[in-house]
Amino acid sequence: MALLTSGLAIAQSAAASPVTPMTMQQVVDVAKSKNPNLLSAEQNLLSVKAQEIQAGVRQNPTFAIAGQDVTLDANSSNPYTYSAQVSRLFERGQKRRWRLDSARSTTDQTRDQYALQEQQTILAVKQAFTNLVLAKASLKLAQDNLKDYQHELDINETRYKAGDIGKLDYERLELQLAQFESDETNAEMNVKQSSYQLQTLMGYQKVSDNFDVAGDIIPPAFNLTMEELEQRALQARPDYKAAMDAVRVADANVKLAYANGTTDPTLEGEYDRAGTDSSVGFNISIPLRIFDRNQGNKETSKYQAQASRFAVDAARAQVYSDVDQAWAGYVAAKVLSDRYNGHYTDLAKDVLDIAQFAYEHGGIGLLDYLNALQDNRATQLNALTAYAQTWLAIHQLSYVTATEVAP
Repeated sequence: MALLTSGLAIAQSAAASPVTPMTMQQVVDVAKSKNPNLLSAEQNLLSVKAQEIQAGVRQNPTFAIAGQDVTLDANSSNPYTYSAQVSRLFERGQKRRWRLDSARSTTDQTRDQYALQEQQTILAVKQAFTNLVLAKASLKLAQDNLKDYQHELDINETRYKAGDIGKLDYERLELQLAQFESDETNAEMNVKQSSYQLQTLMGYQKVSDNFDVAGDIIPPAFNLTMEELEQRALQARPDYKAAMDAVRVADANVKLAYANGTTDPTLEGEYDRAGTDSSVGFNISIPLRIFDRNQGNKETSKYQAQASRFAVDAARAQVYSDVDQAWAGYVAAKVLSDRYNGHYTDLAKDVLDIAQFAYEHGGIGLLDYLNALQDNRATQLNALTAYAQTWLAIHQLSYVTATEVAP
């Protein structure tokens, strides 16, 4: 009675505040706007972009003032003097241009790195979403199996009381009920844990039981070839783009290193006042780059530029490898899920129905019936797992191509 009352209270509470299930796209959208790791990466991107401002600033002028023989004695024979100078260093070799080019390319590279982190977060969210959908489907299956078996047990209890089956057979049937009850309990726990994990990835500070998702456990089909997916990946993969951005950064740094080897003159204008006499002058200061012409940095930047080009080749090869591996995983998972969806689940259910009818009419023994029962249960669970694995393979394909492959 206490359990019944508790169940009614929960049902009434749920009815009073119904939860609107979220789709996978809605879940992804929330994660993109609330996931704290993504928000932190976004601020890092903005901080890198702010360096473009610093790279574009020009050299500040310098103002100096000096005085001599400044005295309060009106009878002093030495006239006071003072001077004011304004000087400024002028950069040569287009240093500001190459600084800006390097900073902007670095921003592009960081933006692509942020996009990669966003793709990784989306993949984790999709995987957690699929795990929750699988957990819900497994719970529904466990509840249905428990309900059906409880009905079967009630029938056999009537047979036992009527003397149609023996005590041993009935108790073995009743003992089997524990497995179905255990399946339901474990499935309920998996639903909660999967829900909490998904909510955390979405950026919720406090997880809640008042959360639900809606999704089809049966995976969709799509008409894309591996070659088409490879081309998609080459056009959209943020890590590949970041590798190409690194080449532009390195090239700009080479030009900046050579520009830093040029001489920057400092021009100075001066006004002097000595007693009642005034004069103006100027000064040009040019460093003599006899020994230090930035040779080491020039060589270093050239080697780094070449290394970045090799990194692009490696990134391109990784794109092909990732897509090909993900495609192989998808094909294998799809073949298995299609087998269950089109054949094995129906076959297992048919075998169970026949075995149940035969057992109830004395055609087979208890062990044969229990084996058919276990086979059907295992087949249904394996089918759900195969469906989920296909979904996970689709998510992986979307990740390695940086596009949405599911229709």
